[in-house]
Amino acid sequence: MNSVSQTNFSSIESMTGQLLKNKNTGVNRIPENGKVSFRDILEKQQAVGTETLKFSKHANDRLASRNIDLSDEQLERLETGAKKAQAKGINESLVMVDNIAFIVNIKNNTVITAVNDSEDKIFTNIDGAVIM
Repeated sequence: MNSVSQTNFSSIESMTGQLLKNKNTGVNRIPENGKVSFRDILEKQQAVGTETLKFSKHANDRLASRNIDLSDEQLERLETGAKKAQAKGINESLVMVDNIAFIVNIKNNTVITAVNDSEDKIFTNIDGAVIM
C-alpha cells in the first residue's frame, strides 16, 4: 500500500482568516461599522471638483473663429458656473458669462462650444443653465 505523506497545507479556517485580514487592509476599505463619514465623502468630492475646465478642439475653434477672448475673471466665472451646475446634478449645461454662452459637459468638465452675441441663440440637448 502506498502511504500518503503529510503535506503542510493550511486549514480552510486559517486561510479564510488570512483572506479576510488582507481584504480589510485596502485603501478604499469600508470601516468595520459599515459607515463612511461625511468628511471622507466631502474630501473625495472636493478632490474631484478641483480639476480645471478643459476646452474641446471644437470649442477652441469656435472661440478663435468668433474672436472671443476670455479674461481671467471670465474664465474663473465660467469654472464657477460649471461647478454650480455640477452641484445641482446638471449633465449638459448652458453657462452664460457676460454675453457669451458656453455649452459645458459637466461630467467630463469640458467646454463643448461657445457662442457670442452675433450668433443665433438656440440651444438643444442641455438639462440646465447657469447665468453668471
